[in-house]
Amino acid sequence: METTTSQMSAKEAENQKNTSTFIHLSTFLKYFFPFANFIAPLLIWTFNKNKVFVDEHGKQAINFQLSTLVYTILIGLICLPFIIIFATDFISLIETIDRNGGEFTFGTIKNLSGYMLLFGIAILLFLVLFIFELYAVINASIHASRGQLYQYPFCIPFIKTNLKNPVENEHIN
Repeated sequence: METTTSQMSAKEAENQKNTSTFIHLSTFLKYFFPFANFIAPLLIWTFNKNKVFVDEHGKQAINFQLSTLVYTILIGLICLPFIIIFATDFISLIETIDRNGGEFTFGTIKNLSGYMLLFGIAILLFLVLFIFELYAVINASIHASRGQLYQYPFCIPFIKTNLKNPVENEHIN
């Protein structure tokens, strides 16, 4: 049974679509294994980087994961001073409550309301980043499965890609 060139190219195109889709979806492994969002797509991409379509998706997936890591670290660094101040105020609050025999007053709790607000904003920022990452990875996977190139929004290009204009996506049949 001999396959024709068109059948072979159709199989190869489907293989590239599937591989590119798995590159993006493999980033979700970070919820099961530490740093799997870097290791899994990097391995799949490394073994298939000779294919232009897969190479572009691999670069985009790695760039986005690195960008997400940078954004997470930045949010953490911005919140760090407030966490330290909150921790010291919380300790002083506990000492005050202990000295007063366990009595809560409005004044002692009011001092922490600003820090609680900042803590809530930090949690909200992390939640927004998480939802954005879910949306972007699923969207990239859908584009890859359709044979379209995809450029992640707000992605820092650590690894240079050949993708010039995201509007003029290259299609693979």
